[in-house]
Amino acid sequence: MRIEVTCSLADFREFMIQSTCRTYITDDLYQDPEIFPERLGTGGVTYVEAEDKETKGTAREIRFVRAKDVFHIVYTSKSGNTRLTWSRIEGTAGKLKGEASLNSVVNLIANHVLDESYLNAMKAQTD
Repeated sequence: MRIEVTCSLADFREFMIQSTCRTYITDDLYQDPEIFPERLGTGGVTYVEAEDKETKGTAREIRFVRAKDVFHIVYTSKSGNTRLTWSRIEGTAGKLKGEASLNSVVNLIANHVLDESYLNAMKAQTD
């Protein structure tokens, strides 16, 4: 599904965590709103571009970074079926664009990035 919405950095962060590492991220890292998961190499790339970034730890294939003043995020699922980019517009609001699999759409809804009105509008366009 083609995605193009405005969303908060916090909501997209929640989606990223849910989609990559929710089962094993430690509570202290999860509770810190400046911590983001990154995955480089094979099997889906997740990368955060920020004014200031510092690695805080790793678990499995995920590197946890503290990012301040985030301006761009690239997210690609392990399967490659979801390819999203978040780009800051102003403050912590950004534009999310790309292609999302059905599973990612479910996670985007669960994490308040998408709502039912967006899905209804998309459905109306295909009817």
